[in-house]
Amino acid sequence: MNSRQFHAGNAWFADGWRRDVRFEVDTGRHLPGALLDVRAGAGSDRAETLGHWVVPGMPNVHSHAFQRAMAGLAERRGNPEDSFWTWREVMYAFAGTVGPDELRAIATQLYVEMLKAGYTQVCEFHYLHHQPDCKPYADPAAMSLALVDAAQEAGIGLTLLPTLYMTGGFDGRALSDRQRRFAHDVDGYLRLVERLRLLENAHLRIGVALHSLRAVPEDAMRAVLDGINGLPDSRSGLPGSMMPIHIHIAEQIGEVQDCLAVRNARPIEWLLDHAPVDARWCLVHATHVDDQELRSLAKTRATVGLCPTTEANLGDGLFPLRPWLDAGGIIGIGSDSHISVSPVEELRWLEYGQRLITRHRNIAASEQHPDTGAALYRSALQGGANASCMPIGDFSGGDASLPSVGNRADLLVLDESSALLAGRDESNLLDTWMFAGNSNLVRDVMVNGDWVVRDFRHRDEARIAARYRAVIARLLA
Repeated sequence: MNSRQFHAGNAWFADGWRRDVRFEVDTGRHLPGALLDVRAGAGSDRAETLGHWVVPGMPNVHSHAFQRAMAGLAERRGNPEDSFWTWREVMYAFAGTVGPDELRAIATQLYVEMLKAGYTQVCEFHYLHHQPDCKPYADPAAMSLALVDAAQEAGIGLTLLPTLYMTGGFDGRALSDRQRRFAHDVDGYLRLVERLRLLENAHLRIGVALHSLRAVPEDAMRAVLDGINGLPDSRSGLPGSMMPIHIHIAEQIGEVQDCLAVRNARPIEWLLDHAPVDARWCLVHATHVDDQELRSLAKTRATVGLCPTTEANLGDGLFPLRPWLDAGGIIGIGSDSHISVSPVEELRWLEYGQRLITRHRNIAASEQHPDTGAALYRSALQGGANASCMPIGDFSGGDASLPSVGNRADLLVLDESSALLAGRDESNLLDTWMFAGNSNLVRDVMVNGDWVVRDFRHRDEARIAARYRAVIARLLA
């Protein structure tokens, strides 16, 4: 494929909007450079017009794809003390019905929804490994491969995070019957990871996930971290020592209390003392973090993966966003259980939660970045790229004043004809997109140089949705 050129009336870089930008998508489907202040039609008649407002695609740092199919099914009160822990039992029951074919249909539908909303990469925290009777499939990677196939079919980038799940609590108790489907020993887990790494390409990155401190004993955690560091370079050219590492942590007060009782430390405190946490890591939720943990964690350059709509739906609590940003901390956003599939809604509710608890406004903004929507989008792009371990999320290189070098060609074209954007300019465009309504303003989506959404329609959404509806009807019957 020959290189292609595209013209954007306004494109959003790390340091803000630039006018009249020409992108080249090279034969490797990357953005090797951006020409600035180039009027449409100037210098070349080969440039395709993108639109008036073009932004980088957003990475989704946390997904359990199968849970999209149960969204809305756990909103009926069944216990006066309904909480995350009672919701989890509903989720386990649903998980027991899903096999590879069902998972592929659910995940493909979800990934189409993500693309239409503006996500172009997803970190899939995948622990649904074995058959409902807990025996491995004939191909132990069957469920992982279903997710790889789903992402390829939908056209979204995938960071697949096969998840280690070994114990049912900090005390080392055995897994419950409903959890045994998730189980691996360390050797089997590392074999799965090594096999999946052979599939890596421009769309696919393989990482590892430790489900949680309560589900992964210390010796197993150390063995996995040592094991991946010894893996040879993958097809992507990355050694195991550069693989992304994700973990659920400090999501619930009960988890913090149990960790204190058994390990005499809070979860994040314990992890920082016992693991080489660095920029490869994404700590998902981290809701219940104290001031000392927050400052120490920020120094590691790890990403905190925040999932505001799921955290609200489950009653988790609120992460201390402003102190984290003040400490130099990095955030990513995810849709987790997919009660909502919208980066705009995640970021909006990240900000709104802070406003409710502090009774102030524009919490994510700062003197350097006074526009709240732009500040949130910028932060989530940075953390998402780190957590995904992909060259995405920015049209510029490491220095925001320079053209991009080698980033994957992922971009969103916003609907300039929308009434919501009437009269808006560079100073308030992202703020309006994020805070001024629920209409989807993502008109076109490019991933790795391919158009996957045009005029609000995914290229294959009708067929994918029909298959999804048939699978859900069968599961719920």
